[in-house]
Amino acid sequence: MAVKIRLRRMGAKKAPFYRIVVADSRYPRDGRFIEEVGTYDPTKNPAEVRIDSDKTKKWLATGAQPTDTVKALLKKNGVL
Repeated sequence: MAVKIRLRRMGAKKAPFYRIVVADSRYPRDGRFIEEVGTYDPTKNPAEVRIDSDKTKKWLATGAQPTDTVKALLKKNGVL
């Protein structure tokens, strides 16, 4: 099972809000997920990011691969 840490889009049209989730890569972007590890709100200035670093580090240690966007958010918040 290939596990990814990726963004799940929420919010209204033209007002995106994302949840950072751990999901099987075979599931659709906004479909089933294993665990929610944070949120990302790009509409605020500056963008608001909340990440549960303990959960994220646990998933990274077990082999979950972050997407490019999530990897950048993790580096910016000091998790990676």
